[in-house]
Amino acid sequence: MELESGADPRAKGDEKSTFTSSTIEHETSHQTPTGIPVSRKICYAIGGMPYQMTSNAKGFFMQIFLLDVVQMSPFYVSFILFLGRAWDAITDPLVGYAVSKSGQTRIGKLIPWIVFTTPFGVLSYVMLWFVPQETMSSSVSFSWYFIWSCLFDTFMSCYHVPYSSLNMFLGGDQRERDSATGYRMGMEVFATLAGAAIQGQIVGVYHAKRAQFCSLQNSSEIPGNMSRLTDSLQNTRTAYVIAAVVLGVLYFLCCVVLFLGVKEQLAPLSTLGRIHLPYVTGMKKVVGHMPYVRLVFGFFFSSVAFQMSQGNLALFCTHAAGLGSYFQHLVLILLTSATFSIPLWQMMLVRLGKKTTIFIGLMTEIPALAIISGAKSSLPLFIVMSIIAGASLASLFLLPWSMLPDAVDDFKVKNPSCMDLEPMFYSCYVFFNKFGGGLALGISTLSLSFAGYKPGACHHNPEVITTLKVLFAPVPICLLLIGLVFFYFYPINEKRRQEIKAELQKAM
Repeated sequence: MELESGADPRAKGDEKSTFTSSTIEHETSHQTPTGIPVSRKICYAIGGMPYQMTSNAKGFFMQIFLLDVVQMSPFYVSFILFLGRAWDAITDPLVGYAVSKSGQTRIGKLIPWIVFTTPFGVLSYVMLWFVPQETMSSSVSFSWYFIWSCLFDTFMSCYHVPYSSLNMFLGGDQRERDSATGYRMGMEVFATLAGAAIQGQIVGVYHAKRAQFCSLQNSSEIPGNMSRLTDSLQNTRTAYVIAAVVLGVLYFLCCVVLFLGVKEQLAPLSTLGRIHLPYVTGMKKVVGHMPYVRLVFGFFFSSVAFQMSQGNLALFCTHAAGLGSYFQHLVLILLTSATFSIPLWQMMLVRLGKKTTIFIGLMTEIPALAIISGAKSSLPLFIVMSIIAGASLASLFLLPWSMLPDAVDDFKVKNPSCMDLEPMFYSCYVFFNKFGGGLALGISTLSLSFAGYKPGACHHNPEVITTLKVLFAPVPICLLLIGLVFFYFYPINEKRRQEIKAELQKAM
């Protein structure tokens, strides 16, 4: 695809970015943004699949993998999940600043970060699911998974931060960017479904056999069952690696499609040049923009709520609901519902506005969680509630990411002398999402440790069951309500969006 010409770079003050000579030669005409071709939207959307495939496979399976497959102590697991995500979150703003400071190349400013870190991201993801020995000491096991977790998250930050920022540089106006976001979120939810399907169906056999063994625990077939369970454990460790290799190959292919199908375009009041602001000064500018702050915290609390339920779903189904043989199927139902719900939320977004739509979407999750947590082990009821929860999950995928460009545009029209801070805005957004996920999983696993969770055990004490129920529904519901309060005070409504659009058009 050819690169469309954008607005001429104009000399500003010291705080403004310089523009490389190659970019000046390439972008010489002053044009109103045209529509984004569908092919570019699709290629851009495909580029978002690796992050969702890998992060959601980790979100659904890493906790139960470390606890019941690696058979690591819950205390160590909590530190890996929390500190790994904390490290991941810390690297995002740093990567965002590094991307902002980088200059133009022949293939762009953002895309080189995506392309050159992909092979390292694939390798580290595969190693994250590899068990080097049948038995490892606690310290060696902790070090192995913590190091590979940090490496993978670092390389994924180098992929996802510039990729997220690329939304601002696809060309087109606000409506076209919203449309591209809709394509992206539809593909990302599908990627979540694909990742969970690949991982779940490959490794789900072990979890089903384990549930069967536990149901026969008092029978005379225990010795034979124990031997078969041990063999199944080894096969499952191999299965996790196979699933990781499959997702790694898809990760690489998606990167190739993005590279071949998307070229960076200039945006109003942006030059894709280097920023000259110091890191601290840039961060103060970003976190001082109140609409952005309220949007970030609304997204943070809502994301923590969903990730806490997601991270505990496998354990809840296995140990509290007695549906361990079916949890991978419930995951697929939930994510299938989310995939087909994206167009619905996109349509409602256009008709009702973003703030109204996100309230409707997030509120839908509350009764679903409450019913699943309080009901008896009824598979049909769990299926229905999983469909409702999946629809709500789709709104969290789409709406906050659709609202973020509006907050960035609002900042640009209010601070025209501060250019090219988009990667820092997006990196902080990703930071809070990832930090929230680490916080959710770390607190969950540490709570299970205090409650007396025993790795590999078939049955647990009532305190563990109660803890799982509380972590699965009451705590996420409270967090969702806090998030909705922040979204309520988010000031950019449809009227303000039109004002921002008019101001950007005048600035071109």
